[in-house]
Amino acid sequence: MKKMLICSWNVNGIRAAYSRGHFDWFEESRPDILCLQETKASEEQLPGGLREIEGYHAYFSAAERKGYSGVALYTRPQPRSVADGFGTPRFDHEGRILIADYGSFVLFDIYFPNGKQSRERLRFKLDFCDAFLDYADALRKKGRGIVACGDFNTAHEEIDLARPKENSKVSGFLPEERAWLDKFVDHGYVDTFRMFNREPDQYTWWDLKTRARERNVGWRIDYFFVSEDLRDSVKSSYMLTEVMGSDHCPICIELAVE
Repeated sequence: MKKMLICSWNVNGIRAAYSRGHFDWFEESRPDILCLQETKASEEQLPGGLREIEGYHAYFSAAERKGYSGVALYTRPQPRSVADGFGTPRFDHEGRILIADYGSFVLFDIYFPNGKQSRERLRFKLDFCDAFLDYADALRKKGRGIVACGDFNTAHEEIDLARPKENSKVSGFLPEERAWLDKFVDHGYVDTFRMFNREPDQYTWWDLKTRARERNVGWRIDYFFVSEDLRDSVKSSYMLTEVMGSDHCPICIELAVE
């Protein structure tokens, strides 16, 4: 068995973060796998230093709409295969999904939709969540272990945001969004961070406009979930709150794999 370090970060614009030197932590820590969300760029728009990083295979999925959404995967071990969607055009055209098969597990790098814009957009988000769960469950029925990471755009429990009462009617903490996460957990997926840390005031996103990070008034909406069969393989799960450059911080797990 060996330990694999996997990190995830909603970078809120990959080119801006890179140009400002906020990828230094990645170059120093050199995780085995880095999953990025909200890259806001297609592969063709990236500087050479992001398209190709020595020692890593790189995969990208961009939205049809320019400067919107997007995910990226940098990985030392080469996956058996990488898919950039669920196979459903309604969900796949926004560049929110990369699914990498590593043999011992299947990794989902996902940027879940935000439901704040409208009731229609909230419905899209919940439908997207169900499509993801159906896809993951189908893999589990084939005996596959699942690692799912990214910006889920939902805080699960009151402990997961600084002001739950004030946000009880805000998308990201609506009853129906939280109920979906309940269902996800009931299907046998484990919130790895809460395996190791049950403390309050642990957040991964802070509003930039109000400088909320300085006061730690945040939300925990970025997660690593694993299927129940991989629970014992998770050796640590933590946040890198000191890493700047986005309104989110990176999160990481150590996973023991064969």
